[in-house]
Amino acid sequence: MNLRSTRQPSRRVLLSGFGGAVLVGALSACAGDPSPRASTTATAADATPSTTPTPTPTATPTPTPTPTPTSPALQRQPLPSGTITGLPQGTPGIAWTVDDGASSEVVEAYARFATETGTRLTFFVNGVRPSWTDHADLLRPLVASGQVQLGNHTWDHPALTKLSDQGIVDQLTRNHDFIQDTFGVSAKPYFRPPFGYHDARVDAAAARAGYTTPLLWYGSLADSGDITSDQIVGFADQWFQPAHIVIGHANFPGTIGALPRLHELLQQRQLATYTLDDVFT
Repeated sequence: MNLRSTRQPSRRVLLSGFGGAVLVGALSACAGDPSPRASTTATAADATPSTTPTPTPTATPTPTPTPTPTSPALQRQPLPSGTITGLPQGTPGIAWTVDDGASSEVVEAYARFATETGTRLTFFVNGVRPSWTDHADLLRPLVASGQVQLGNHTWDHPALTKLSDQGIVDQLTRNHDFIQDTFGVSAKPYFRPPFGYHDARVDAAAARAGYTTPLLWYGSLADSGDITSDQIVGFADQWFQPAHIVIGHANFPGTIGALPRLHELLQQRQLATYTLDDVFT
């Protein structure tokens, strides 16, 4: 696949619908675009005087982004016991999951991206991050419709293997209450242990808090740290494959610049997106 040759047309289409000035500015800055092109429409002051009436220019319709491929309805399967790292074999799409929320701007970008494209996402929330409160109004309709699912990523991202049993319960319970109070939904039974660190003791303690399913991944965008949009797209090229659970993060601006191209990659591969509740009973 030649991402370079198709990158710009898709990106201009997506930008037309993202709306907010903050998002558009961030997309331009993070993707390293050249200076905005000058308008090609002549103004009255530019025109040479003429006795011939000047025809009224016809406005060019603003293109709308092509939505993510419609997610075919699945025969939902019973939730398996133990840790989940992938979707059932034959699933014609991915579960795109997003962790943390250290950047309010990235959380906003994801929310607007989901609204514009119809992409289905699962956010694993750290309630301590102000971003989830900052953009709760944007996210609530998506959560209420089921397009966005919320999972529990603990309150403030400790390594659960280093906590006592009660500490594990407290982390998950405090975050559960935040999600319930802010978005009106329960994140049970899915929790994502920070750093992926868990063992039988952690799982047993989490289950006592109602979180019986550790949710890991089979592919990463590797954007928990500050990497470039090009690097993120490179990881997506590797891991956006059928039945994969892919982990991303809402932490650094490179993610914002990558979103239009990640959407394009889904379209090229005809991959649908699914929440966990789309797949499992």
